[in-house]
Amino acid sequence: MDNLQNPYQAPQAELTVNSAAEPLLASRWMRLGAALIDGLVMSLATVPVAYLSGTFEAARQGIEPSLGQQLLGLVVGLAVFLLVNGHLLKQYGQTLGKRLLKIAIVDLEGQVPELGNLLLKRYLLWWLLAYVPVVGVLLVLVDYLFIFRADRRCLHDLLAGTRVVQPPR
Repeated sequence: MDNLQNPYQAPQAELTVNSAAEPLLASRWMRLGAALIDGLVMSLATVPVAYLSGTFEAARQGIEPSLGQQLLGLVVGLAVFLLVNGHLLKQYGQTLGKRLLKIAIVDLEGQVPELGNLLLKRYLLWWLLAYVPVVGVLLVLVDYLFIFRADRRCLHDLLAGTRVVQPPR
């Protein structure tokens, strides 16, 4: 029986290989490690400011930090974050922690996202939300729990249109 007339023959199709393969998503552990490194770097700058501004002393006495102390912490934190990570985010889509662990933030097309978009939607908005009593803490917690989705995108990733990947080597 001729193959052209065989009704039981498997379909034939020409296969092509995509040379621009999708980058692998960064593991949850790599993202956590990068966040811990970034947090440690930030604390090296912000803890001394909190100490010098009296925030630690107030906390020791059970007094909530004043609005001025909180704003000072936010401004110093933003300044340090930009000094340490601004260039890396703009050029490579990486914070220092992500750079050390060889993972990067990309947009949905796989490109380095615009710096302004990253700073506003991925970082600043969530830092400000954290200051909202009760609701802010819950939103930040929900944001982080979204890492357990199949696509490993947190709320801040969804809002900014980003994902964290292992760049091709």
